Amino acid sequence: MSLGKRLKREREKKNWSQKYVADKLGITNTVLSNYERDYRDPDTDTLKKISDLYDVSTDYLLGRTEESAPKESIIKEDNSNFFFFDKEGLTEEEQELLEQSYNLMRERARKRAEARKKKK
Repeated sequence: MSLGKRLKREREKKNWSQKYVADKLGITNTVLSNYERDYRDPDTDTLKKISDLYDVSTDYLLGRTEESAPKESIIKEDNSNFFFFDKEGLTEEEQELLEQSYNLMRERARKRAEARKKKK
């Protein structure tokens, strides 16, 4: 499926008008229409904004994956997968602080996801 078709499908899933999305992205309806009809491709910054607005990954929009999982999907993974780097140079206190920071981010992401579900 093309980028344009994915953009249109995601917009329609949310029942949003082209005008609404274009206003949110800071572009014109015509530009958005050109993206959705595959006449033009969005620049990198616009693609990131679209990804954030639709709550999908840029890989999904670009057709690199069929999973439209939100970017926060890493939060659902086990903590051990997150800390993949060598912690040898960190003190025990620094390691604990790093893990606490990660857990705080994870909790905030969970709360945002719950709030989005309640809005639907």
